Amino acid sequence: MTDLSRPDTIAQTAARPEAKPDAIAPPLWLLAELTYRCPLHCVFCYNPTNYTDHSRELSTAQWIDVLREARALGAAQLGFSGGEPLLRDDLEVLVGEARQLGFYTNLITSGIGLTDTRLDALKAAGLDHIQLSFQDSTQELNDFLSSTRTFDLKKRVAASIKAHGFPMVLNCVLHRFNLPHVDKIIDMALAMDAEYLELANTQYYGWAHTNRAQLMPTAGQLQEAEAVVNRYRKEIGERCKIFFVVPDYFETRPKRCMNGWGAVFLGIAPDGAALPCHTARSLPGLTFPNVTDMPLREIWYESDAFNRFRGFGWMKEPCRSCDEKERDLGGCRCQAYLLTGDPANADPVCDKSPEHEHVVQVVRAAATRTPAQQITKEQPVLFRNDANSRRLAAAGDGHPPDHPVSRGERT
Repeated sequence: MTDLSRPDTIAQTAARPEAKPDAIAPPLWLLAELTYRCPLHCVFCYNPTNYTDHSRELSTAQWIDVLREARALGAAQLGFSGGEPLLRDDLEVLVGEARQLGFYTNLITSGIGLTDTRLDALKAAGLDHIQLSFQDSTQELNDFLSSTRTFDLKKRVAASIKAHGFPMVLNCVLHRFNLPHVDKIIDMALAMDAEYLELANTQYYGWAHTNRAQLMPTAGQLQEAEAVVNRYRKEIGERCKIFFVVPDYFETRPKRCMNGWGAVFLGIAPDGAALPCHTARSLPGLTFPNVTDMPLREIWYESDAFNRFRGFGWMKEPCRSCDEKERDLGGCRCQAYLLTGDPANADPVCDKSPEHEHVVQVVRAAATRTPAQQITKEQPVLFRNDANSRRLAAAGDGHPPDHPVSRGERT
């Protein structure tokens, strides 16, 4: 899920970063993934499929150290995420510490466990806003996709968020199953008086990559949904800002990964691993430093993991000589690995990549599949749960590429 905090707020709270080497800018956005534990079992979750291999969690004191070090570096925007961050009993303590440090804070949540008592406590601690996820506008599909009975609870939580005076972002991940419901999802957001609605089409990492065959929409579905979004935008004006993020597979040029590897985003996993993007720990040949072993400043500026794909020196052809490389920085490293077996390759979403045809074939295959209602009978979706995580981890690294290569080639 994406944090949609206002950039003017970020500018107002900007820290005085410590001296930095060369031209590396300080991180601006810190994502604190407090836990991989979650009451939902979403088929598109971006958490690593082998998350059961990373069950250790930082203590309250360790998280406070992370917040202080990140703020000293210059981070200004802070997202509390997971898994489900509400499963941490110390969430209010961490929010309060973040407030004192001057962070703009966002809670990214399923809403499960967000009682009026906790909303009161989070308000008192200084939480700035909440991003609440739904899986669909219908109870049937919302509950199926998360493998829970939570739709009615989420609606009550949405009302409580507004009653407590929080700005609210409503998030709904889109895919083959719910794209035909975009109008109803927007109507639901308007009825809940959401300030923002993020219609984030699935990006295929983590559990979404495992379930890609079932989730991948058709080009027609995307075009129809985007037309609906544009119609609503004209009709409702500024009442609710709607963001519609097209999945990479339907583009011909890649997006900057997190606005550049090690450029803006700093993620800390529940066990303390520091990551340049949400799914970076799936990449082979990289050891991600841990905040319990190394100061955050050293991790950001000096570690091999954060410097590996900074700049242009790592690039292979066709990226190395491409006149657009400063615009997209080669695209997504995790996507390059998943689709080509080598994270240093060009992102195959780009039609200049020699591997672009693989993306085209995936999209074509989606157009020939049976309707979404029948997919689960032909090839059941794999829900995010501990048993499936352990099964995937036992089968390999939990996040295998589409084109397996030898270990020597992968590193």
